[in-house]
Amino acid sequence: MAFTGNFSCNTLRSGLADGTINLSTDVFLLALYTDSATLDETTTAYTTTGEASGGNYVAGGEIVTASVSSALTSSGSVVFVNFSSPSWTGVITARGALIYKAGANGAVCVLDFGSNKTSANTFDVTMPANTSTSALIRIV
Repeated sequence: MAFTGNFSCNTLRSGLADGTINLSTDVFLLALYTDSATLDETTTAYTTTGEASGGNYVAGGEIVTASVSSALTSSGSVVFVNFSSPSWTGVITARGALIYKAGANGAVCVLDFGSNKTSANTFDVTMPANTSTSALIRIV
């Protein structure tokens, strides 16, 4: 097992700073991975190594739509980002996922499902609520 938790990738932080990643306008994908993949905060881009297969899953994953919001309060402000929840039909086993922008240095975040998950009919990746306290990515 090479997953060790959920991470925003270093390329997300540098990409936000230098403008190579734009969460409002770029196209993002979510790819599924088996427990043989090595993904963490140092992941820089999509890779086929350890990628899941089966069902109607296609290498590279599925496009996910980013939803960027902000909560401006008297105690501070938070910009938060969530993504749409993709699904695939058929039998698929995955340990985690990578959200990324195609190309070099496009890795956004690594999702660790905690253990192998196997679908019988539909493999769903359900994102958390899009709020300032639970969205997938929160920038304070």
